[in-house]
Amino acid sequence: MRKLLLMLLAIVAMQTGAQDMAQYKRIVKALSSAKYQGRGYARDGANKAGKFLQKEYQKAGVDEVITQPFRLDINTFCGAMEMWADGRKLRAGIDFSMREYSPGVHGQFPVYHVDTLNFDADRMFADLAKPEYANCLVACEFWFTYRHREAFSRLQKEGECTNAGLIYTWPAPIKFFKAYGHRVVDKPIIWVTPEAIEGVRNVRMNVDNKFLKDYECFNVITKVEGTRHDSCYVFTAHYDHLGNLGKKIFYAGANDNASGSAAIVTLAAYYAKHRPPYDMYFVAFSGEDANLRGSTWFAEHPIVPLSQVKYLFNIDMIGDNNPVQYCEVSDEGMRGYKLFEQINAGKKYFESLHRGELAANSDHYPFATRHVPCIFLENEKGDAFQYYHTIYDTYRTVRFDSYEPVFRLVRDFVEQYE
Repeated sequence: MRKLLLMLLAIVAMQTGAQDMAQYKRIVKALSSAKYQGRGYARDGANKAGKFLQKEYQKAGVDEVITQPFRLDINTFCGAMEMWADGRKLRAGIDFSMREYSPGVHGQFPVYHVDTLNFDADRMFADLAKPEYANCLVACEFWFTYRHREAFSRLQKEGECTNAGLIYTWPAPIKFFKAYGHRVVDKPIIWVTPEAIEGVRNVRMNVDNKFLKDYECFNVITKVEGTRHDSCYVFTAHYDHLGNLGKKIFYAGANDNASGSAAIVTLAAYYAKHRPPYDMYFVAFSGEDANLRGSTWFAEHPIVPLSQVKYLFNIDMIGDNNPVQYCEVSDEGMRGYKLFEQINAGKKYFESLHRGELAANSDHYPFATRHVPCIFLENEKGDAFQYYHTIYDTYRTVRFDSYEPVFRLVRDFVEQYE
């Protein structure tokens, strides 16, 4: 009878885990589908995804679901997105993309290739003053322009030079960003793979941008009540992503961050069934890819005093398979991090935890700077990480290895943390 009982308990445990994983995969797949168009702003994909998450939390049996509106300014690219290099048409999202703060660009332009081996800024500006390079696009490897940013920043400003814009080369897969899209600069900047632009003399561009002023987004805030209300735990993840690049291309963001958004829904469902001693808040942020706008707004307008937060968990990009779990921890969170290490060492959820330097790279940061005990969990540099901020971050390339270890590590921590 004892063996039979143990077998039945094991089967129930397996079924519970399988149900969690099934729910998790379903939400990741839904959020990364074409329905939400990369969860960006131009086609209202982020807000539609937020409404989807509201329904998922309600189905999870939580006590309360509310939204917290905020506004942002954001540059978008949802119209024409075409580029030709010496007559050869390049592929949006594969061969080229746009820097997030670029204006639209239309017309034909000569290309000036920077001599990075024998670079001399004065000589470059002298070359660009020649008639044959009037209204040209200056092409150079991105990190080289960063190292010589004083010179190249002049090429981005109207009136400083006669160039029409810049081309930054970046190895495939080509990236796209939104972080600094809250304004539009004077001249366009195009990301291009080195192979697509090497030796090219002329390019033709047909790219539209649309700047959205005071665009309304919202955070989705969910509560599971505990028996005590003087302290709380907070679980966060951002649900927005990069949205569109032209009329046909969207960035699905299965790993970044459908994976984290789905994880905190399943955590909410777990705590709705297993009532905790403290109140639990699950906050799905919008505006993370627009420079942490949603989390910053929440930190400035918290619905519960930040001093009452026992610990905050920010889960971002766990859709990968690296056996080493990356973390960042606030100064106030270091006492809890020791417990994380102890639990992981005992349970072997991950081979190890790698703690990196605290940075403004996800939604934990506005809380860390306000002295909230918090930890950022991101499973980076596995098979899926190479597709970060590319069109290849899809349901096909996301990995599910890290979900259950992260879930259990967080759950065990909450049970033991004093």
